[in-house]
Amino acid sequence: MRIALVASPFISVPPKKYGGTELFISQLAEGLASLGADVVVYANGESKVNAEVRWLYQKDDWPIDGEMYASLKDLNHTSWAVNDCLKSADIVHLNNAPGLAFSRLRGPRWLYTIHHPHLPKLTEFYSGFENVEFVSISDFQKQKEPLKRIRTIHHGIDLSQYQLCTKKGDYLSFLGRIAPVKGIHSAIEIAKRSGIPLKIAGEVQPLFQEYFDTCVKPHIDGKLIEYLGEADLAMKNELLGNSMAMLFPIEWDEPFGLVMVEAMATGTPVIAFPGGSVREVVRDGVSGFICSGVEEAVTKVHEVSSISPSGVRAYAQQSFSVERMVQDYLALYREMFDEVPLFEGSDVGSQAAA
Repeated sequence: MRIALVASPFISVPPKKYGGTELFISQLAEGLASLGADVVVYANGESKVNAEVRWLYQKDDWPIDGEMYASLKDLNHTSWAVNDCLKSADIVHLNNAPGLAFSRLRGPRWLYTIHHPHLPKLTEFYSGFENVEFVSISDFQKQKEPLKRIRTIHHGIDLSQYQLCTKKGDYLSFLGRIAPVKGIHSAIEIAKRSGIPLKIAGEVQPLFQEYFDTCVKPHIDGKLIEYLGEADLAMKNELLGNSMAMLFPIEWDEPFGLVMVEAMATGTPVIAFPGGSVREVVRDGVSGFICSGVEEAVTKVHEVSSISPSGVRAYAQQSFSVERMVQDYLALYREMFDEVPLFEGSDVGSQAAA
């Protein structure tokens, strides 16, 4: 069974810094490859995943420069990838919406992981492809998508890349895109009201530069509030691992929130606002606290010492390991492979399953 994983061409797999979807693809590909699966990844030429990689565009291109240009580039990359793997792949696992348009082609079976938040126009688009197996990344997301063929597979990460830190520093952390829906302004308020320093790491995209300049930058003093820039894996380990808690005060329905799992992998509890998948990812009182707002979060930051870092890490290992995620996807691939072809005349299924 040959599996083609199709990423967008904009961010390398794995990402150098920002890129939750690309991190997911890299860890899924490497996990499958480690089990002997035949995997090919379609990404860009800067990708360094431990699996076969094919590319049309060599360099990263992020943040994107113009919606029309980006859409055309994504479409060109995806059509090339599909054309390349159409005859050889048994499963085409798409991770960018434009690829769905090619799922009407006969040959392989098609799977799409929904990485985007729920949007009515996207749901309308998805509903036109009844031959595609959709994967939601949280049950919350699944409930929003009225699709006939959909199941939830939670993300997992390679916990060996994250070091457990049992002795925490006297600061809070925030890691994520600097955008209003991520609630950085609330994280700053929590830090100020609790008197506990906050270290912020994340990408400032051009679209949200004004938000950063008006709502974040004026509070940065290098003492109580510190901005570290974008974070690579080494910085994530240091920032998250040494912090007493990571703040996740979102103001939108987060489809999954991989950064919560990254924090828990270092033994650091998460203090989060409810929304989207949060209640599926954070176990209240075990791996962090789910708070109704700033006031409750200010109270809970003084209670995180009651949560065991080793217990937080164990919870992450049990619930969100890459091994569990890979096995879930592999079981789905095999189930799809064994199905009667959905298109009359399809020649898929002639090879032996892995």
